[in-house]
Amino acid sequence: MPLAADQPLVSTTAGYRNLFRAPYDAWTPSQLLRHFQTRTSIHYFPVVDPIETTRKKIENILDDQFEFNQELHTMPPPIRWTVNPSHDREWLILLHKFYYAVGLGMAYREANALRYVDKWVALTSSWIDAVPLDFLPSDVAGRRIQNWIFAHYYFVTRHQSAGVGPEFYVRFLESLHQQVCCLREHLTPSRNHRTLELCAIFLAAVVFPEFAEAEDWLAVSTRELSINIQTDFLPDGVHCELSTDYHHLVLKNYLWIRKLAHLNHIDMPESIDDGIKKALEFSVYSHRPDGAIPSLSDGDSRSFLDLLEQGYELYGSEHFKYVASQGMTGTPPGDRSRGFASGGYYILRSSWGAQDESYQDQRYLIFDCGPLGAGNHGHLDLFSFEMAAYGRPLIVDPGRYTYDESGETNWRALFRGTAYHNTVLVDGKNQTRYEWKKSRFKITGPEPEREMKAFVSGPGLDYLHGIARSQEYPVVHERKVAFINGEYWVIVDLLRAT
Repeated sequence: MPLAADQPLVSTTAGYRNLFRAPYDAWTPSQLLRHFQTRTSIHYFPVVDPIETTRKKIENILDDQFEFNQELHTMPPPIRWTVNPSHDREWLILLHKFYYAVGLGMAYREANALRYVDKWVALTSSWIDAVPLDFLPSDVAGRRIQNWIFAHYYFVTRHQSAGVGPEFYVRFLESLHQQVCCLREHLTPSRNHRTLELCAIFLAAVVFPEFAEAEDWLAVSTRELSINIQTDFLPDGVHCELSTDYHHLVLKNYLWIRKLAHLNHIDMPESIDDGIKKALEFSVYSHRPDGAIPSLSDGDSRSFLDLLEQGYELYGSEHFKYVASQGMTGTPPGDRSRGFASGGYYILRSSWGAQDESYQDQRYLIFDCGPLGAGNHGHLDLFSFEMAAYGRPLIVDPGRYTYDESGETNWRALFRGTAYHNTVLVDGKNQTRYEWKKSRFKITGPEPEREMKAFVSGPGLDYLHGIARSQEYPVVHERKVAFINGEYWVIVDLLRAT
């Protein structure tokens, strides 16, 4: 039987009363909806994924067409949420992350058309009806919780939409509460998924302090984020998984949580600020002169200059502002070239832009002499590099391309292998043993021993010398990189064996 608009919440027994702290636990659905539509004490903001919220994608969703990873499928209601129409598991994961809910909210803000509200209500209600809380891994729940709250910002907080009724809103809050409670008990043990999940719990605690558990959620997530940031990032500020893309995605999570805390006058541990500042330093140097990052290890090449702008707003560092604006304002970083020894990344630059040369025309090289990295996102690419000059990349890393390992050609395994990188291939072998195990390729051997023999940066010359010893072949690989007068590179490979 549908819940009447002003029917007391106690109609669903004591379980509903336990959802909120007093006095909200005794309010009717209409009172709750009105409260959340009009309160002004809580400040938050949506974090938008620009790829998944394009207007074209959102308009397609109104016609029941969902596109993820350049793959379009029609899914008319009732959606079979637990059935994947694609051979790519990531497609189903993206469906359940609900980025499009935020896109529907953005479109509603711009067009003020009820069709976007109606679609959000229909999709959210359908998901609540059909999907068990433990259907996909907990990081998917973490991202969905974030996106549900960001959509809530558009449909409830900013705009009192007539399309959001009390009955639906109560169901939305119940499901959100259940998802956060479930996530609280099933956190990923470490690294970027745990960070994402803790950020989701922190967000829920800040935006919905009316929930009975909100105080506990806030305390736990703050404490664990403080601990996690110290293991997420290495001592030099590089993310432990050694992917330039994941580095920035994790940094993005910490930055918006830090800003959210600031807006709501919540004190955060110093370790969080310390970790963010170090991670921002790597961001400063890893961005190419054209404003994009190299796609080293898993990930894609895109710009995260907005994170440096956020870093400037939080901490006032002028060199964050300088790189974010690509030399238009602020003060250049102190070092022209920089090594990050723990992560193994070394960046050589000609300048930060001079009077006779634009910022974008810098010469730039990033060199990898680091470990494989924690988790499963590292590529077999020791001594690989990217190079850029005069406003464009010249030699690039191919990035991840895909996580999907199905089909006649396993592109995931190829793009991860040594042959697909700008380093030396010996006897056609990967630097680390990488072979098929049951259902996918896995790293099964030790990674190479590596040594950065020299890193010199001075007027007229930057110089790198790395030594690698793989367990897969009896050859020692040495690579030397000389950057002469900021104008050109000489790269020398020596291969020694008995």
